[in-house]
Amino acid sequence: MFAAGLGIALIALCFAEVGSRFREHGGVYLYTRTAFGPLVGFEVGWLLIWTRVLSAAANLNLFVLYLAELWPEVAAGAPRALVMLVLAGTVAITNVVGVRGAAWAIDFWTIAKLAPLALLIVLGLPQIDADTLAGQVAADPDWTQAILIMMFAFGGFESALLPAGEMRDPKRDLAFALLVGLAIVAAVYVLVQLVVVGVVADAAAAKAPIASAFGILLGPPGLTLASIAAMVSVYGWTTGATLAQPRVIHAMAARGELPGALARVHPRFRTPAFAILLFAAASLALALAGSFAANATFAAIVRLVYYALTCAALIVLRRRDGEAPGFRLLAGPVFAALGIGFCAWLLTTRTFEQLWILVALIAAGLPFYLFRRK
Repeated sequence: MFAAGLGIALIALCFAEVGSRFREHGGVYLYTRTAFGPLVGFEVGWLLIWTRVLSAAANLNLFVLYLAELWPEVAAGAPRALVMLVLAGTVAITNVVGVRGAAWAIDFWTIAKLAPLALLIVLGLPQIDADTLAGQVAADPDWTQAILIMMFAFGGFESALLPAGEMRDPKRDLAFALLVGLAIVAAVYVLVQLVVVGVVADAAAAKAPIASAFGILLGPPGLTLASIAAMVSVYGWTTGATLAQPRVIHAMAARGELPGALARVHPRFRTPAFAILLFAAASLALALAGSFAANATFAAIVRLVYYALTCAALIVLRRRDGEAPGFRLLAGPVFAALGIGFCAWLLTTRTFEQLWILVALIAAGLPFYLFRRK
């Protein structure tokens, strides 16, 4: 976790400076387009879409894993597929019907998922056992895979930067909000992991480690509480992703960068219904085809590409004349180089098959871009 936290800190500091240079919507799409031109910007927007699709697929699998703690029959086969279909369909319909209902749901589920984590930390810290802590053994000897999964857990902050134009003063506030938010997330992750490995023997073998920790601390009711809390968290995240990401698809389609059908809005609800349904369908397909680990791993791999490009954008934008950033990182180019190096190193640890799929995914976006240019 320390290595992943250090890497994400380097990247987040670069995001803080680069993001504080802009007042418009767009996030990484805008940053890389400004620094490197429309082709790179388009590819980053394309990869951002697929990162969220893969992340949603991973979370659908995570929902099933925790539900299986209470209802083992849903772990595989037709019951697994049915649960995923119902979850993806419910979230899609909620977002098609309107933004207000989806936004209310996100606020509610955010509060609902944080309370159990706080309870786990409060109850678990005094119960940490030194022998249990010392007896933990990594399930996978490839520790770079563990770093990559932690990058998936820490990642996603870039989506919060997409609506920066709606902030009162993004040049002033964005960097502070980003860094403080990530610091809080890191602190919660560290404390939760400390409790889990200090309470659950052989935590690496547990399919639902937080549920196992609650089960030890509170007995069977704790296991039920943790499983429900995890499912609530996944539902809230999936609702938020299905609210935000189809708007990126819609915006790119409205600019002619994706098929025009994706720019249509529902005649009654005024939401990008086709983009929402396509996002949900793609997430469901990948969830059914792969596991949590597979989807989370590839989502993190794709994310590394535009993380490295955003770090490189810091160096490029500093060399240009323009409005000063609201936040200027001391020794920024050095941090940017370290962030690029961290992303490049993690990519080199991946298998040939994973890198080949990444290249194929990037190439798949080119026809859309070339057709637009034509």
